[in-house]
This record gives sequence, structure tokens and C-alpha cells, in this order.
Amino acid sequence: MRSRGFSLIELMVTITVLALILMGAMPSIGTWLGNLKVRNSASSISDGLQQARAEAIRRNEAISFWLVSLPDQTTLSNDCALSSTAGSWVVSMNSPVGACAAAASTTVAPRLVAAHPVGDGGADVTVAAFQANGTTAANQVTFDGFGRVINTGPIALVNVSKNATVKSLRIVVNTAGSVRMCDPTVVSTTDPRRC
Repeated sequence: MRSRGFSLIELMVTITVLALILMGAMPSIGTWLGNLKVRNSASSISDGLQQARAEAIRRNEAISFWLVSLPDQTTLSNDCALSSTAGSWVVSMNSPVGACAAAASTTVAPRLVAAHPVGDGGADVTVAAFQANGTTAANQVTFDGFGRVINTGPIALVNVSKNATVKSLRIVVNTAGSVRMCDPTVVSTTDPRRC
């Protein structure tokens, strides 16, 4: 009489087949995770820029978006510094240097509106912010009450990348204040993802 269930041989064959399938999928999973980190970071920066613009329009006064570096990328702290190569950001009326972890306030400096650490979702991602010429580093953009860019040397584009196997993204800010995320590798003039 045979008992129900799997034999040891059947179980070992099943585990071996599953291991082979997983080994074949690992490179794809690594690329997918890299693309996800780039997308998360680019979306976060784009959302912060749009929030700064919307807040400037809502309050009818100048509001700035600042890229900041943090000692611990997962936590906002007051040990922050302005940076053109960081994925963390702060939306405020005044420079947030030394006050990135301050509570949101309309009266207490830096008059913080919102802040976001790059965190685990954007770890190992390269961020590079530039002025309109594409070579001069920038770390801030200020929007006026109409949502237009008003400061000198503002962020005009932000490149977000990881490595050669992962898709890069770019955030473009024009002088009218519109914020757009695009793919710098797309060359077709009819593709809406084109920069």
C-alpha cells in the first residue's frame, strides 16, 4: 500500500526546477528593481517641484524647491546642506540649510511647506541638477504667485540615473513653471516621452 504525498525525489526535482527558473529571472529582476528606484526618485523630485509651484500659486507668494543632502538618506535632519546631486528635497520660503527637519510653518524660518528624504526607494540612484545650459550645477528653483520661475540660475533639468543597464529619466522645468518628466533616450519626435 502506497501512502499519499510526495517522495523525496519528486520534491528535489521540483526544487531544482524552481531554482533554475529563479536563476534565469534574476538579471531581469535586478534591472526591474533599478528602474523602479530611478522612477521613484524622479517621481518624488517631480512631485516636490509641482508641490512648490502649486503652493506658490495658492499663497500668491514666492516658494522655493531645494535639493538637499542628508547624513542619513532615510531621515530628515537639521544637518542638511544644499546639493545639486542629492535626491532629498525641501519646499520652503527661505533656505532650509540647518533646518530641514523643522515643522511646517508659515511664520517660523525657514517657513517650511514640505520635505522628503530620498530614503530606501531612491538609494544608489544618481541625481544631477543643472541650470538651463545643462552644465552649470543648480540646487534650487523659486516659483512666483503665477507659478513662473523667478530666480537666477534655477534648476532647469534634473537627471536621475543608476547605471548603464537601467533606464535614466529627466525632469525638465521651463521658465513658465511647467514640470515634466521625460526619457532622454527617446529620439522619435512623435513619442510623448521624448525630452
